[in-house]
Amino acid sequence: MRFGNWQMIYWLWAVLAFGLFLFWARAKKQKAMERFAEKKLLENISMGVNPAKEVRQIILLILSGVFAVAALMRPQLGFEWQEVKRKGADIIVALDTSKSMLTQDIKPNRLERSKWAIRDLVKKLKGDRIGLIAFSGSAFLVCPLTVDYHGFLLTLDNVDEKTVSLGGTSIASSIKEAIKDYKNAKGKYKALVIITDGEDMEGNTEGAADEARKEGINIYAIGVGTKEGELIQVKNDNGQNEFLKDRDGNFVKSRLNEPLLEKIALATDGAYVKASGAEFGLELIYDTKLSRAEKKEIESKMEKRYFDRFQIPLLISLIFLILATVLEAGK
Repeated sequence: MRFGNWQMIYWLWAVLAFGLFLFWARAKKQKAMERFAEKKLLENISMGVNPAKEVRQIILLILSGVFAVAALMRPQLGFEWQEVKRKGADIIVALDTSKSMLTQDIKPNRLERSKWAIRDLVKKLKGDRIGLIAFSGSAFLVCPLTVDYHGFLLTLDNVDEKTVSLGGTSIASSIKEAIKDYKNAKGKYKALVIITDGEDMEGNTEGAADEARKEGINIYAIGVGTKEGELIQVKNDNGQNEFLKDRDGNFVKSRLNEPLLEKIALATDGAYVKASGAEFGLELIYDTKLSRAEKKEIESKMEKRYFDRFQIPLLISLIFLILATVLEAGK
């Protein structure tokens, strides 16, 4: 015997409270009657009232409630083996963690806003596998393709500008990492979502995109930031915010580089979306592209399918309720 909905057990407190209320109401009614008339006269007035029958009726109502709660808990007895197939698409998200992503032209900053959008995307996934690449001057897989969305989000929470030690921005490295991670993946459809401001310092991004196209990977780029840009704020050793400077002591301003992102998306039959405060674009890409992609069988396994037996406690509950009603009628 097992239960399919253990949470319903807390309704037993409501049944207990109801039973205590009925006993309290009966006791209060009895005291009120005793104040109304003397004991001998009260016995003649209440000849049709049977105290023992009232108690039995309350007990029957409580038992009816207990078995009703038991039915809600979905008791299960017996099972059969059933093959369960899970289908979905593979989606790798490459998140730019370079210092330029700390720019606050999108609040609170580009990196945190991107992480919020990824969390919203995960809420929409139903069986799709998702992986995460963090990149700046280099890239590495921080979470492999998985359907463990909780574990994925825990990994995402720990990603920041210090996740990748090598500074700079190399979009090509994120593409090459995705190609490597997709080598053993089955199915034709492979998606790489790159979230970045497009400031590429290493070059050869278009060459990496051509390689991704040959491997059947569609790149969807999301540009984070504004064309006007803004100065980059970082925390110093004392934990205070200060503006980032280059080697010559000049303040560094980061701008969104849309043309590059449009090129790599177009080269792989993907799409480019510019993120904004109201519509980041990640959910739009999922709804219009990723969710409609060819789904592949991710796993197939045998699972136990238990048989619900809620009908038994429900029938007992009804019997107790009918008996309580009969006692009420027989007063």
